Amino acid sequence: MKIRFFTIPNLLTLANLLCGTGAAAAVLAYGDLQLAFWLLVAAALFDFFDGFAARLLKQSSPIGIQLDSLADMVSSGVTPAFILLTLAQQAPTLGVIAGEHPFWPWLVLVLTACSALRLAKFNIDDSQHTEFCGLPTPAAGLLCASLGLLHADGLLTLPLEGVLLLAFVVAGLLISPVRMFSLKFQGFGWSQNRLRYVFLGCALAAIIFLRTYAVAPIIVLYVAISFVRWMRQKYMPSQRTR
Repeated sequence: MKIRFFTIPNLLTLANLLCGTGAAAAVLAYGDLQLAFWLLVAAALFDFFDGFAARLLKQSSPIGIQLDSLADMVSSGVTPAFILLTLAQQAPTLGVIAGEHPFWPWLVLVLTACSALRLAKFNIDDSQHTEFCGLPTPAAGLLCASLGLLHADGLLTLPLEGVLLLAFVVAGLLISPVRMFSLKFQGFGWSQNRLRYVFLGCALAAIIFLRTYAVAPIIVLYVAISFVRWMRQKYMPSQRTR
C-alpha cells in the first residue's frame, strides 16, 4: 500500500499538531495562557479545515484519520489539561479540600485520559458521521483555553475546587452518551439545518458582543442545546431536531 504523507489535508492536520504543541510549550515554559489560547484556536481551525479539505479534494485516507486523532490528542487532550493544571496550581482553596497537598491539582489530568477514550471511540464508531456521541475534544479544549484566557486577563479566578469540578465535568461530557449535533451541513436548506443556523447565529452575536471572551459561552450553549435535543430525541422520538 502506497502511503502519501504530505497531502494538503495531512499538512493541515500537522499544523493542528504543531499549534497544540506550541500551546503546551507556551503554558509549561512561559506560563503564557494568552498565547496558548490563540494557538489552540488556530489548532481548532486547522482541525476543521483538514476534514473539509479531505472531502473537497477526495484525499481521505486511513493515515489521515489516525493522524487527525493523534493531533487532537495533543491540541485537545494534553495541552488543555496543562492549562487546567496551571489554573489549579495558582488557585486559592475554599477549604472543601483538606490541606494543601500538591497532589490535588494533578487530578485535572483526568481530562487527558477521557480525551484519549473519546478519540479512540470516535475512530471505531460508525454512528458519528453526522453527529457526535459525547463532547467533541476540540470543543473541550477550547473551553479550557478560554478559561485560561479569562484568568490571564484578570476576569476569572476559580478556586481549586472549581477547577477540579470543571475538569471532571468536562471529562464526563467527553465520554457521555449525549448525542451532540455536528456543524457539517447537509446541503444549505433551512429545514435540515435550522439548528445549525440558529446556533451559528447565536455564536456570531456572542462574538460581536464578547469578542475573544465569547468562546466559553458558545461552548456552554452548544452543550446545553445538544443536551436538550438529545433528551427530546430520547423521550419524544417523534420530535427530532436536525
